[in-house]
Amino acid sequence: MTSATLSKRKKAETDAEEVDDDYLFGFSTDEDSSDDEGVSPGEGVDISRLPTIAKDDATVQRKLEKAKRQPTEHRGVICISRLPHGFYEDQLRGYFSQFGEITRLRVSRNKKTGKSKHYAFLEFESASVSQIVAETMDNYLLMGHILQCRVIPKDEVHPELWVGANRNWRKVPRDKIARIQHHKPRSEDSIRKAEKRLLRRQRERKRKLEECGIKYDFDAVSYKRKSKS
Repeated sequence: MTSATLSKRKKAETDAEEVDDDYLFGFSTDEDSSDDEGVSPGEGVDISRLPTIAKDDATVQRKLEKAKRQPTEHRGVICISRLPHGFYEDQLRGYFSQFGEITRLRVSRNKKTGKSKHYAFLEFESASVSQIVAETMDNYLLMGHILQCRVIPKDEVHPELWVGANRNWRKVPRDKIARIQHHKPRSEDSIRKAEKRLLRRQRERKRKLEECGIKYDFDAVSYKRKSKS
């Protein structure tokens, strides 16, 4: 993976996180929950033991059958918050596919640790199906968590929302990114800026020592401004 690819990937993740914040306004999340402590980001729960709402609830069945008979032209996107521990990409797709075909899916994760932030975005093939899912699953008790679910209007779906969609989490090699950034050639302008920072910090330290009545000779250890060639 090249330096340019790594940088683009890092920027895309940051942009996606900023977009997420806009959609989560008014939502409560479990981002700071310790549920995932000590657990691999890829582990998940067994969804085969969970109730299948689309089959068990007659009202939901009728709504879905009507939606299938009258398919919409546009796809529908929902945001689900307060997801329980262990509900990741595979679990979300496997569980919510009971309502209809999922075309895109993304779990929001901490870009450093890879742990779930307990909210995700799902795109259904039919907008009417996504509306049924939001109505059915909002305030639904799932594994001890009360889900929050709502539809995102079509004109508010940002392209950056789907960065990293339809793929399981993969750790970003941040140590490699740091090495590449550290070893890349520096321009004259960046060198001058770094030199100014060093000299400014040095002057600040000297001033603080003098204010404390400490006399210290910086000449032996101080950074000297390089003369222009």
